[in-house]
Amino acid sequence: MSASLPPLRVRADNGLLVARDGLILCFFMRHTHDAVASAVWTTLRTYRAAIPPHTLSAYVTPEGGLLPLDDERWERTREELLARPSTSSLSLQLQQHSTEMGGYHFEYVGRRLEAPPFNRDENATCAVSFTLPTEYLREHGPARVRDLALAIGQDLPFSFGYASLALVTPHLDWYAARRAVRELRDRYLGLDVAHLEQTSRVLGSRARGAYWLTFLGERLLNQLGGCAHLNQRLATSGVTLHALDDHRAWLSLGEWPEAIDTTRGESPSPRLLALARALEPFLYEQEVTGWFFHDDEEGLEDMRRWIRRFCSRTGREA
Repeated sequence: MSASLPPLRVRADNGLLVARDGLILCFFMRHTHDAVASAVWTTLRTYRAAIPPHTLSAYVTPEGGLLPLDDERWERTREELLARPSTSSLSLQLQQHSTEMGGYHFEYVGRRLEAPPFNRDENATCAVSFTLPTEYLREHGPARVRDLALAIGQDLPFSFGYASLALVTPHLDWYAARRAVRELRDRYLGLDVAHLEQTSRVLGSRARGAYWLTFLGERLLNQLGGCAHLNQRLATSGVTLHALDDHRAWLSLGEWPEAIDTTRGESPSPRLLALARALEPFLYEQEVTGWFFHDDEEGLEDMRRWIRRFCSRTGREA
């Protein structure tokens, strides 16, 4: 249950808050930017309506600077998102504070998949993420978060998506802070640590892992045998499967997300392990390290172990 997750804060050497506990709603789309931009704008408006007014207050420039997200900048953000990019890709970020890491953050990575260098790449995607502070979950309850995730997922042509407890860390760039993030990542197995730009470049139509809420697009759902077969396989473990429409589905692992604090002897639930085992043949292989892993060849193995952290447990228990 989320109540077992204490407030988590990671600060840089200068005291600036660069990472904190929260939730992430993340969706990957194996479609070109022009085909998803309007849906992404719709989901951004859905997200903005669900969070406190004026929470998103800063626009992140391409150079990494911050500008106030006033009405004029909001309109320019809409135009930037809906216009055809002059280059083959587009990155857009909005966040809560202009001075440090807040719990609310929006990020979109768009790619024109028909253009070089993506036109011969089967694994490039467009992707979008939305974060919430853990306080939002405690105040409004898991049903509110689930409803928001479903509303967003309904509007997006996703190939894979998920909702999870997470470390909210979009701008982390300090070694000492990265080390602290890795320690928290290894202590709380249920925490997601995301790097949207990097993962969206290589995920394709595959899965990133098993999560509290897991969304399966048409191709992945078919590879898993369809709704009926997957439901039959997972029913005894307690995983709940719901059809989102004729071609997509979402799965729930329970009312609350699991933090899984290993220092308290907590273990993944049987339903989490069962879903991880089902998805294991379709997990992606990332060939470069993220900033929350080691920056060398050891990091590749570290990353692969982390992505499959629940699969190895299922393997021992199978």
